[in-house]
Amino acid sequence: MIDLAVANDKETFERMGEPLAERGIRVHHVPVRERTVALDDPPWEPDAYDVGFVYPGRLMEGGVADALLEVPWLNDHETVLTSRNKAEVLARLGRAELPVPKSVYVSNDVGADELADVFERFEPPVVVKPNSTTRGVGVAKAHDLDSFLGICDYLSLVHDYKATGDQSFLVQEYLPNATDYRVMILEGEYVGAVERRLPDTAVSEGQWKHNVHRGAEATGVELPDEYRELAERVGAALEIPFLGVDLLETGDRLVINETNARPTIDEETKYEPDFYDRLAAAIRTAAGDR
Repeated sequence: MIDLAVANDKETFERMGEPLAERGIRVHHVPVRERTVALDDPPWEPDAYDVGFVYPGRLMEGGVADALLEVPWLNDHETVLTSRNKAEVLARLGRAELPVPKSVYVSNDVGADELADVFERFEPPVVVKPNSTTRGVGVAKAHDLDSFLGICDYLSLVHDYKATGDQSFLVQEYLPNATDYRVMILEGEYVGAVERRLPDTAVSEGQWKHNVHRGAEATGVELPDEYRELAERVGAALEIPFLGVDLLETGDRLVINETNARPTIDEETKYEPDFYDRLAAAIRTAAGDR
């Protein structure tokens, strides 16, 4: 048996436990956040696990866990850090001639005149998005220049706190009435997809972000080959073994919005029938075929 350390939320750990156990992989939950860890008496033995699932999202906690667990990861520190940097991902994909939203990267502190020039590049409204947050945190929509500058002022206040790690954000075109897909790629190949849709009541109240953590519902879907192939090209361009690729489709456009190298494991019915076979094989490869 291979012993797999999983630092993800408990829900993911519980969903993957039984299917992987049937394939010779024992899953252990090793939460690293919102707890105390005595460095001279850690809760994990360095030889207790053969491989880690994906590197923890909080990089400081991840560094501690990495040092104490001493395991290779399916998605390692570098891949998680790359995916977390939204601007870097869009720049890499744009250079690879893949379709991405029109975007401007802003590294604070930037003056009002420069920000006004940025706003003028777009047809309002615009989306303002912190560069490295997850779950839709801090994402806002501005319909006019005053609102846009006000949002930027708030970000500048946050960035004035010198301990803030990332002092940058993105300004992007707004794609109205877009259909939002999360496409899962494993070792370069499509393994499943969901459509994320807001309830009608949320839409009527003006909500527009499709994050599941903000009330959207994720439903398994069969994607056209074109969509699958685009997501696979993203996985190849970024070289991330297990990747969530967020696609937005509106009118005649299909663009890559974001990626996630720490994707949640969803219900098994939302993946291809051989998903867990392929996941188990990828974990064995990461573990060195132990």
